[in-house]
Amino acid sequence: MATYAIGDIQGCYQALVQLLQRIDFDAVRDRLWLVGDLVNRGPQSLEVLRFVMGLGERAVVVLGNHDLHLVMQAEGHGRASTEDTLASVLAAPDRAELLAWLRSRPLFHAEGEHAMVHAGLLPSWSIAQAAALSDEVRAALTGANYRDFLAHMWGSQPMQWDDALYGWDRLRVVVNAMTRMRFCTAQGVMDFRSKGPPEHAAPDVLPWFRVPGRASAGHTIVCGHWSALGLRLETNLMALDSGCLWGGALTAVRLEDREVFQLPCERQVAPGGWD
Repeated sequence: MATYAIGDIQGCYQALVQLLQRIDFDAVRDRLWLVGDLVNRGPQSLEVLRFVMGLGERAVVVLGNHDLHLVMQAEGHGRASTEDTLASVLAAPDRAELLAWLRSRPLFHAEGEHAMVHAGLLPSWSIAQAAALSDEVRAALTGANYRDFLAHMWGSQPMQWDDALYGWDRLRVVVNAMTRMRFCTAQGVMDFRSKGPPEHAAPDVLPWFRVPGRASAGHTIVCGHWSALGLRLETNLMALDSGCLWGGALTAVRLEDREVFQLPCERQVAPGGWD
């Protein structure tokens, strides 16, 4: 049995299928860890969702910002973009089933020495605290009043974690850190201005995984979200968004031995800024 962690798919279904063929993935024997952003911008979000949901427990999925964007769009919240490619999902006869499954995915997953999140973890969060906070968001997304949460989930405030936070503000900070963050200050204040490579960031911020004394540094964090960072494997980091959507590659890493498998991809979107 092997466990393969795969970077942001974003509707690139054909690339996913070809990568799984390349690694000889066996849905009975092996497992996938998917770092989020299953959907949007690419051409086949519906096919990706149906395929991954069909894998059942063989696929461990955490939510990304584009996945949450789909859930919000389905309920009439958030800002639609001309670059969205979600129409096929929203018009699908199995839309309700797919969206309910997607809403029930966590923001964070920890197992053994590895932990997975789409974007990042704030410096003060231990693995145990991150898991507990993910559970709070999951309860809000799957509860009877989930539409109320979706109506209040959008926005970048507060910018910093405080244990005293409650209500929508508390949940919003967790969502933003785990699905949107790339940079923060040494004190854990999130910065959403910079999306490019680390060297292009404002001088007062750091990549979230570079903050000294980060409480989660004892685990290897598997993440995506940052195509400008590219594939980066370090002692306690596996950053796997290698820009499939942008004409880069779709990357899989076998967790047991860190062997890397990559499939070169054709650009699916027009040239533009970092996503």
